[in-house]
Amino acid sequence: MTAGTLYLVATPIGNLDDISERAAQTLAQVDFVAAEDTRVTRKLLEHLGIKKRLVSYHEHNLRESGENIVGRLQSGDSCALVTDAGTPGISDPGEGLVRLCADAGIPIIAIPGPCAAIAALAISGLPTGRFVFEGFLSTARKNRFDRLNALKAETRTLIFYEAPHKLMRTLSDMLAVFGNRRVSISRELTKMYDETIRCTLTEANAHFSRTPPRGEFVLIVEGANVYEAPENKLEQAAFAVSAYVDIGLSMKDAVKKAAEESGVPKNALYNTVIKSSEFGIRNL
Repeated sequence: MTAGTLYLVATPIGNLDDISERAAQTLAQVDFVAAEDTRVTRKLLEHLGIKKRLVSYHEHNLRESGENIVGRLQSGDSCALVTDAGTPGISDPGEGLVRLCADAGIPIIAIPGPCAAIAALAISGLPTGRFVFEGFLSTARKNRFDRLNALKAETRTLIFYEAPHKLMRTLSDMLAVFGNRRVSISRELTKMYDETIRCTLTEANAHFSRTPPRGEFVLIVEGANVYEAPENKLEQAAFAVSAYVDIGLSMKDAVKKAAEESGVPKNALYNTVIKSSEFGIRNL
C-alpha cells in the first residue's frame, strides 16, 4: 500500500459476492474511504467485516470535500474512492476528484471490477466491437432531444443509463429521433430481479406502457445503419416531427426542422405526417 495514493475501487453493482479479493484488500488497507453515499458503502464494508473511516464525496460537496481529500493525500494518507455501485468516476461525481488528484500529481491506481455498462453490452446481442457510452441523458427535454439528434447518425452501438421514472420518456424520444432500432434493456443487473429484454424501440415502448418500469436500467441501442433505406429515413423524420410538436414547435416549424436534419424533401415529409395523423399517430 503506497502512501499518498488514490485507489479507484470498483464495487458490486448488485450482488455483493462480486467484490474482488484485491478490492477487499485495498479497502481494508487504505487510511480512509471516500464514498458517494456513506450509508451504502458502510453496508458493503460490514459485509466484508471491515471497519474504516468514511468521508462523503458527492455532487453537493465536490469542492470542499475534494480539497480536503487532496490535502490528506498530499500529507501521506492513502484513500479508496468508491461509488454506490460499479466503477468510480463513470457517470459519477468521482470524476472530479480524479481530476483534482491528477492535477496535483497524486498517484492514482485503478482496482478494476464491475461496470453495469459493460455487463449490459456483453449480453445485449448487439455489436460490441465499437460503442459509445452516453450515461444519463438530460432531464430537460429540449437538451435530451438535442443530444439524441447529435447521435442520430452514430453508427456505433450506444449505451445509456436511465432511472425508472424517466424510462418511458426516454424510450419515446429515442423512437422519435432514431426510428425503430433494435435495443437491449437490462435492469437490476446481478440482483434478484435481474432481467434483460431484447426487442425494438417500438416493442419496448409498448412493453413498458403495460409493465411499469422498476429498478435501474441500462439501454443498449443499435447504431445507425449507413445503408438505411430512404423510406426508413422518411419514417424516422416523421417521428422527429411528432417529437418536435411535443416540445412546442408548430407543425410548419417541426416539419422544416426535421426535413433539414434528415435530408428528406419537406413536401414529402409534410404529406407523410398529414397522412399519419389521419391514422392516429401521436400528436400529429
